[in-house]
Amino acid sequence: MGLSPDTYLWEHWKFNAEQRLKAFNFYVALSIFANGMIFAALEKANHPAVLVLLGGFVCLLAVVFAVVDARSRHLLHLTKVGLKALEADLPEHARLFLLDDQRRWRAVRYTVAFNLLFVAQLVFGLMVAGYGVSRWA
Repeated sequence: MGLSPDTYLWEHWKFNAEQRLKAFNFYVALSIFANGMIFAALEKANHPAVLVLLGGFVCLLAVVFAVVDARSRHLLHLTKVGLKALEADLPEHARLFLLDDQRRWRAVRYTVAFNLLFVAQLVFGLMVAGYGVSRWA
């Protein structure tokens, strides 16, 4: 016995939404750890190569998790189209995905917050790596 289309769509959307938040939480934890290593390296005045490597690691984390998040967003978008079609039979006030698309504050979204952090970490990593390179010479 198979799933009904509405159950399939909802379960797929729910799974991907949860996975997206879990991935972001994991990214935050890794970033805190990596940033802590950078500050410890700065405090101990380690060889500049350590800063270059740590800065590169922070940049790599930001890029990899931005790609993972983009994939998660794409999967959510695919499911959202089907869920909006299923909402057509619901009263207007219960069409949550449609109402979400009509919101005024487009910048108040997980995507904006996630991307701001990814970019900030990327810039921080580049600055740390650049500082390490400048001290190496």
